[in-house]
Amino acid sequence: MASPIAQLIRHADAGDGAAADQLFAALYRELHAIAERQLHRGGSELSLGTTTLLHEAYLNIRGREGVEFPDRDRFLAYAARAMRGLMIDYARRSRTRKRGGHLQLMPAWTELAAAEAAVPAGDLEQLGAALERLSQVDAELAQLVDLHFFGGFSLTELAELRGVSRRTVQRDWTRARLLLHRMLQE
Repeated sequence: MASPIAQLIRHADAGDGAAADQLFAALYRELHAIAERQLHRGGSELSLGTTTLLHEAYLNIRGREGVEFPDRDRFLAYAARAMRGLMIDYARRSRTRKRGGHLQLMPAWTELAAAEAAVPAGDLEQLGAALERLSQVDAELAQLVDLHFFGGFSLTELAELRGVSRRTVQRDWTRARLLLHRMLQE
């Protein structure tokens, strides 16, 4: 028997707006926590509120046609990716308003695992572009980065979500970091 979340995802994918609203409500706390962690990593340069980011992401997801979420972790990864995209857009608009904003682009992130560190807006844009390239090469690794780095899920939680061992997730995390590092060097 499918879980209630899986059923809501299936109905939302079929175009049921009420199911999409229920899914959002059911995962609201988790999504709010993801938004909070994303903003924390965005640094003090972003004056965007957690609830605003979450609701903008919801509107973004709800407005997309043909987007399907086969399971909960892919929905959460997509939501984290939508939030990241909104933060990047917000940072760009903010920099434009400041006529360049004098934000320094840092060299490639050598320590992506420093999850508690705030990310300068310029680096956030670089990472967003690298993650888009990574998703073309290996969508699962890009999803892992979205969930771990941007979503704040621990490697243990990700192992449970994916139904694999923690060691497998650690290997994938290491591989994702190496690929991103290379992409950021290009």
